[in-house]
Amino acid sequence: MAKILIVGCGSIGMQLANTLTAKGHHVTGLKRHPPSRVTDDINYFTADITVSNELKDLPLDFEIVYFIVSPDGRNEESYRTIYEAGLDNLISRLSLSDSPARLIFVSSTSVYGQSQGEWVDELSNSQPANITSQLIRQAEQKLMALSTHNIIVRFSGIYGPGREYLLRLASQSPVIQQDPPYYTNRIHQQDCVGVLVFLCECHLAGIQLEQCYVASDDDPAPMWEVISWLAAQMNCQPPGVKMTDGTTEMNKRCSNQRLKALGYMFQYSNYKSGYLELLTDYV
Repeated sequence: MAKILIVGCGSIGMQLANTLTAKGHHVTGLKRHPPSRVTDDINYFTADITVSNELKDLPLDFEIVYFIVSPDGRNEESYRTIYEAGLDNLISRLSLSDSPARLIFVSSTSVYGQSQGEWVDELSNSQPANITSQLIRQAEQKLMALSTHNIIVRFSGIYGPGREYLLRLASQSPVIQQDPPYYTNRIHQQDCVGVLVFLCECHLAGIQLEQCYVASDDDPAPMWEVISWLAAQMNCQPPGVKMTDGTTEMNKRCSNQRLKALGYMFQYSNYKSGYLELLTDYV
């Protein structure tokens, strides 16, 4: 069994921690504010990674380190704080180990700046236009250059219980771009956890891994199609047609073929399978 550190224990990080401990792994969760009552087998290390001194006592004997930290805000300063200062502090501390851990960095498909509905994969050009995505991309490049063993996992739009933005949108009869199609890419949060566990198991089995994986479901469907279907399922008015000149900052279709070729099987392979389950409990 492996000794694993999860930096950032939000919703996905906690689900990951619980899944890994259930499999017998020794998991430490690094959080600024650990739960006051610990009722599971997860160890906690209290620290803010943006403050280097708070990491001075962090153990160094981890085999795998997951970086699943979200900025406090959707602005340049918050992203720099996490993806520059915070990541640098963590790297500096872990570099003192005689046997450095394999770092699995949770990234985003926002690093792709393609805007014409192109298919993208791990080999596609990654030059986003906005500064927050640029900072994520720079963090990716830093980790990939640091060690060929480090892995980047690019999640597309995450949905699931508590992440019901499209359901709320569909219920409001929004105006949506219909032509040319604006594609949506998504992954259910259970598949986020599934992918991260899968990569851990591949590592422990000695399977050779690539440095980057796109994690998105099989069906990058047009937003018009998704919202129209959701509205029909909820007996809401259909969306209106948004007049557009076809220009947009990001519009791409994400391919998950590298991850599937490795052997991962998605629990929710398309939006209908995932949202049908959510609609059961949605009010």
